[in-house]
Amino acid sequence: MAIFIRRLVSTKNLLIFRNPRHFSNLSYFSSATSCNSIAEEASTVEYHRRDFNSLGFHFFVGNRRGFAKGKKSKDDDTKKIEVDPNFGPITKAAAFSQMEAAIVALSRELSKLRTGRASVGMLDHIIVETSGMKMPLSRLAVVSVIDSQTLAVTPYDPNPLKEIEHAIVTSPLGLNPSLDGHRLITPIPPLTKEHIQAMCKVVTKSAEDVKQSIRRARQKALDAVKKLGSNFPKDEAKKFEKEVDEMTKKFVKSAEDMCKAKEKEITGN
Repeated sequence: MAIFIRRLVSTKNLLIFRNPRHFSNLSYFSSATSCNSIAEEASTVEYHRRDFNSLGFHFFVGNRRGFAKGKKSKDDDTKKIEVDPNFGPITKAAAFSQMEAAIVALSRELSKLRTGRASVGMLDHIIVETSGMKMPLSRLAVVSVIDSQTLAVTPYDPNPLKEIEHAIVTSPLGLNPSLDGHRLITPIPPLTKEHIQAMCKVVTKSAEDVKQSIRRARQKALDAVKKLGSNFPKDEAKKFEKEVDEMTKKFVKSAEDMCKAKEKEITGN
């Protein structure tokens, strides 16, 4: 009814009602003086009255039809979205890639931590500035382990040897290499108690960060299925959630094992 009333008083219909063709002759109430003129005016008014009534009827029918067309079809609610049959495997694979990337990042971060034992990856994060360019040490030299307490750094080109030495000395690892011909001999000093505690805190934080990244990847995969609602079969949704949960547990355990191994390496226990 409210829609009908708004259409009735719309600008278009008001202009129709105000059309001088319909109502201009109603001025006979003030100007007509003879019986003939009154009869003519009455005939004109009757003609326009019939015209107006016909307009009103068609106006009502037209608006009623317009209102009926605006009704929502019941079929709209039952219409389902077609889901790609590979949606589950693709989403699971994406979550796997994100979790795997988190583990790789954790491994890279743990390799940067100095322990009491020499390791090849200990110097990977060191950046050397040479010839106006900054490059990772691994692109300029080969790092090898002489023994559990000593590293050897052999540059591919002996020219930037001084720059490599400077980069190692100024790194936060606290190392002091010495020149041995065309290579650098880098002894690994034992860690102090304070240094061990600080490294263990870094490992713990790295473990928590990577586990959060893994859980975010899990939640993202589950949310993607949840958004499909009834368009994704319940049995498949439960199976998908179980598989993603199992995958999440495996990656979390892998991160925990890596961090425990690193802590053991740092403490020497």
